[in-house]
Amino acid sequence: MPAPYPKIELHVHLEATVRPAHLLELARRNGVALPADSVETLREFCRFSDFDHFIDVWLATTQALCTGRDYREMVVGYAVEAAGQGCVYVEGIISPIEAVLRGASWQEVMGGACDGVQEARERSGVEVRLTLDTPRILTVDDAIETARWGIRYRDRGVVAVGLGGDEAEYPPEPFAAAFAVAREGGLGSAPHAGEIAGPASVRGALEALQADRLRHGVRAVEDAALVEELAERGIVLDVCPTSNVLTGAVRSLAEHPLPALLAAGVWCSISTDDPVLMETDLTRECELAVSLGHTPRGMYEAGLRGALCDDATKARLGEIADDYAW
Repeated sequence: MPAPYPKIELHVHLEATVRPAHLLELARRNGVALPADSVETLREFCRFSDFDHFIDVWLATTQALCTGRDYREMVVGYAVEAAGQGCVYVEGIISPIEAVLRGASWQEVMGGACDGVQEARERSGVEVRLTLDTPRILTVDDAIETARWGIRYRDRGVVAVGLGGDEAEYPPEPFAAAFAVAREGGLGSAPHAGEIAGPASVRGALEALQADRLRHGVRAVEDAALVEELAERGIVLDVCPTSNVLTGAVRSLAEHPLPALLAAGVWCSISTDDPVLMETDLTRECELAVSLGHTPRGMYEAGLRGALCDDATKARLGEIADDYAW
């Protein structure tokens, strides 16, 4: 069997990459009670019905992540898994403030995750960078604190800050101050937008948060002028086909706006979002994207364009594309 073609993944919540068996191990190690006590029952618990239910499942399962060791193992585990699918660069999302609010220290969580970045490179060859997400349900001060901790760890793999959660209930504009702090400290802006909420969410992320890249963004297709603007500005959308269907962002895979976005000249990277909760992996998402008209090289080039890592790393990633017989 030929080796998988090279891939870049820009939108994966690392907390949702921990497989059920490992999650149960973490829960036992940390004395945390999960809502299920076996791999099968935990897998069944993780099957959500809509976006609100997804958030409930996320909160119930990710509480098992408590220590720096947990976060290190999480980062390394996914890098090894991704490497087996041809992935060479992962820009993983973590939400450290959630663990901090459960009693962990910023130093422990950030130190563990960043140790994982280094170990991932050594064990798998995959370059991992981190984006720190703040759930929208929290305060602007929480987002500012997250940005400041991200800046402290910028030389250890943190490249951006983000914003997750319910876009319809919590628009992006109030968080502008936190993203300004991040930008002043040398971090990029990669918020969620255009998933649960429509074009207004995308415009708010672009204007108020000065987004360098958009997580999802697919509902921009509802506004032709906005799609044209995204294409003209070269803004990369992190598209997650399975996730978009399961959360209700699109009604079905057949109706997914990826073909229309590509036809309009919008750069679209392809990712898993939450692979354990979505019961998918990067290979499957790329196959779905190809079935919708994308190409392996086009996915890689969009990922390379959207990556927020340093120039030297981007140059090495570019060489991989140049050397591969697409």
